[in-house]
Amino acid sequence: MNSYRARFILPLTLIVFIVLACLGALLGPLFKEFYFERMGDRIEKETGVIAYNVEQTGMENTAELEELVRTLAAELDVRITLLDSEKRVVAESAESPSQDQDYSGRPEIEEAVNEGAGSEIRMSNTLGEELLYYATELQNNGETIGYLRLGLTLGEMNRVYRSIWIFLLVSFSIAFLIIFALTSKLTNQMIAPIEEATRVAKQLAQGNFKARTFEGEANETGHLNRSLNVLAENLGQITKTYQMQQEHLETLIENMGSGLLLINAKGDITLVNRSCKDLFQEDTDLWLHKLYYKAIGHKTVIRLVQEIFLTEKGKRRHLELPIGIEMRHFDVYGAPIIGSNEKLRGIVLVFHDITELKKLEQARKDFVANVSHELKTPVTSLKGFTETLLAGAMEDPALREKFLTIISKESDRLESLIHDLLELSKIEGSHFLLNWQEVDLHEMIEDVKMMLQEQADKKKIDLKTKVMGNPKIEGDPHRLKQVILNLVNNAISYTPEEGNVTMRVREQAETVLLEVEDTGIGITKKELPRVFERFYRVDRARSRNSGGTGLGLAIVKHLSEAHKARLDVTSEVNKGTTFKVTFYKKRVEEKKDM
Repeated sequence: MNSYRARFILPLTLIVFIVLACLGALLGPLFKEFYFERMGDRIEKETGVIAYNVEQTGMENTAELEELVRTLAAELDVRITLLDSEKRVVAESAESPSQDQDYSGRPEIEEAVNEGAGSEIRMSNTLGEELLYYATELQNNGETIGYLRLGLTLGEMNRVYRSIWIFLLVSFSIAFLIIFALTSKLTNQMIAPIEEATRVAKQLAQGNFKARTFEGEANETGHLNRSLNVLAENLGQITKTYQMQQEHLETLIENMGSGLLLINAKGDITLVNRSCKDLFQEDTDLWLHKLYYKAIGHKTVIRLVQEIFLTEKGKRRHLELPIGIEMRHFDVYGAPIIGSNEKLRGIVLVFHDITELKKLEQARKDFVANVSHELKTPVTSLKGFTETLLAGAMEDPALREKFLTIISKESDRLESLIHDLLELSKIEGSHFLLNWQEVDLHEMIEDVKMMLQEQADKKKIDLKTKVMGNPKIEGDPHRLKQVILNLVNNAISYTPEEGNVTMRVREQAETVLLEVEDTGIGITKKELPRVFERFYRVDRARSRNSGGTGLGLAIVKHLSEAHKARLDVTSEVNKGTTFKVTFYKKRVEEKKDM
């Protein structure tokens, strides 16, 4: 803005200076000419007066003329020269008259001879300075009797001329300074609002929408600043709204459960949300600004992207991708991004992880198949042995007793299976409630040992208990005993003869740890995640022969979750398995959404 002020003030100052200089250049000669005319009038009038006195005195009285000339020259402060008709000096105020001195060659004398009067400005050899000469012809009765010349020194006129120039210079300088000061003040008054508006405009350009300018008077600049303030306020509101929308969008994109990829028309990945890192289990931030086929390591995804680029149509695929050590299932939807000019600007990919849904679907299928299989076996046995009895075997006492014994066992097994199914359904129900009481796990494991001691003795299994501290917790005693019974019964079932099964409870700071350890066949790492599934069996033949339903560990899992307990299992094949359940001493209240 300083340059703008300079561009405004300097030309205006230069114009004022030129105008004043031109005015001075005109006024100076004008004053000089005016003063010169005044001096000409003066010398002409004075010449007339002197000529009249000379005519009255007469050209013959030389002494009187000499005295008259000197007296008048002193009074009028001029040089007077009186010549006769032959142009010889009769009287001279500057020096003694010399009759031999010839003034006929003087320009003013020649002009007076020819025209009756003449004037000239030139240097006087007698006085050594510049004079204004005026000469006139003296006549008597129409005859020329002589010539009268007056010389007026120009020193006074030059002094006046210099004074005039000094006056003009001083007055014009003062006027120039006054005009410059007024111009600067007016310029500041005019430019200051513009400077302020420019400052605010720069602040707005830099993103500071809180900047405001002084509106001032209700003139053009005031209207400009007022409009600028309104613009700043509107930009602030728009920016604030945009930032809020941007933050909401970023929050939505980053926290959505599905993975999101944005690829521009050149094939560069421009956006990857946080869920992609969890889904693909790698640092997807490194994918940014890279070509998709170099960043993404899954060929099926690359082929889907290429297909969308070629067809410019949305595609949906169910992809199975190797993520880490497992295969995960994704429902992938890709769509092209079409601009307003109908040109492809890029594509967007959304990855929905449906692995858990696939697992649930598979678990449902397995559950239906297992239930059908588990129910089919005892029902088939019941039907077969019943038909055999009806066909005549019941007449044989030995066969009748054998078949009825098998029918009884299969009926018990079927009843147990149905009971466990109903129990598991009840536990998983939304209205399932626990009967919370204070429970001593020491007493409980002793009761379980007493209940299962006979079963353990049949296989010569050493059933032991170990207690550390005061293992009292809050829980449902019936359900807790059910958990311990299922774990210990499962351990006995999968432990070979002369093995060991140990129940341990240990008090900790805020929890009580229950451990059931056996020396059984163990579980492979591949099977560990599935041991709590319904009807899943590590060794199906042994489990079925032991009379198990395959639902015990599923019941243990759900009852542990109902008590907010943490359930863990560690195992080594052919060495044994340890189930650990960590209970809180005090009841953990479930947080409800307000």
